[in-house]
Amino acid sequence: MPGGEPPLGAYRRKRDFERTPEPRGGRGSAGAEPVFVVQKHDARRLHYDFRLQVGSVLKSWAVPKGPSLDPRDKRLATPTEDHPLEYADFEGVIPKGEYGGGTVLVWDHGTYRNLTEDSGEPVPVEQALERGHVAVWLNGSKLRGGFALTRFRTGEDESWLLVKMNDEHAEPSRDILADRPESALSGRTLEEIASAS
Repeated sequence: MPGGEPPLGAYRRKRDFERTPEPRGGRGSAGAEPVFVVQKHDARRLHYDFRLQVGSVLKSWAVPKGPSLDPRDKRLATPTEDHPLEYADFEGVIPKGEYGGGTVLVWDHGTYRNLTEDSGEPVPVEQALERGHVAVWLNGSKLRGGFALTRFRTGEDESWLLVKMNDEHAEPSRDILADRPESALSGRTLEEIASAS
């Protein structure tokens, strides 16, 4: 926690919950398995937010080009503030002028397993993230199999790469983002969510 800030401090400081429908976040209940979510976010620029439950929060990265099923693709992932667990179900429109203003849909969600090891020994996700490399197995409706997040730049411009592992769920020739643009939660498109608000 930079400067001793409480969990979700940055998240709450950036938002006016009188104006945005986003969840304020409380004590989100953790299930037996940690969750992941990928949210399609049509803000200033269309991007995808990749989130992994780590403890009581969702660790988050903005992925401009979105996830790929091709192991050759290295997708830039920029860390953002931790989000509350309740955010995993958030779909709606953040008002223009508010932080992150634009339409959000739950593009994919599910559970994940931590695959990170060091010399054959498992490494907890928190420790793996501190070290700058985490490998996970996603059980989603669109994304399945192994994915790795690797930090390649630290400091103010901290940057990571999100890469699909070369396993039975890799599909190099498929553009999953174009094939499956709809919400995994509601089946709606960004346009349908925007017009309903």
